[in-house]
Amino acid sequence: MLLGEYEHTIDDKSRLTLPAKFRESFAEGIVLTRGMDGCLYAYTRSDWDRLVETRLSTLDPLSREGRLMQRYFFASAAAAELDKQGRVPVPAALTEAAGLGRDVVVAGVYDHLEIWSRAAWREHLREVEGSAEHVAERLAAKRD
Repeated sequence: MLLGEYEHTIDDKSRLTLPAKFRESFAEGIVLTRGMDGCLYAYTRSDWDRLVETRLSTLDPLSREGRLMQRYFFASAAAAELDKQGRVPVPAALTEAAGLGRDVVVAGVYDHLEIWSRAAWREHLREVEGSAEHVAERLAAKRD
């Protein structure tokens, strides 16, 4: 399980050094793609395969929404290997899509990482902190 948030930087060669805590999980490779809410998602190869099998491959390519979601995730996806220092190259298109600069936050979110610009992460946290209790109550009501 991927947990915690870490402030890191993207170097001049567009490489992100993963927090040491996460490197072993990504030893077999990493898949980066656009995420939701203005961040990037990073999956282990096995978790990416599971996402594809259970969610993305089941989308109907004859429906507009199915095509949109498949394009959103697959067209931007980049598979890579970590180097010996635990760095992963972040393609320019993904950097631009998430508005990443030098300073980023890497957050563990159960089965994937989210990579945010620090400013966007701080703004997102302000929004979450103001609404988390209300969202939790609505989700709990749906379970009843």
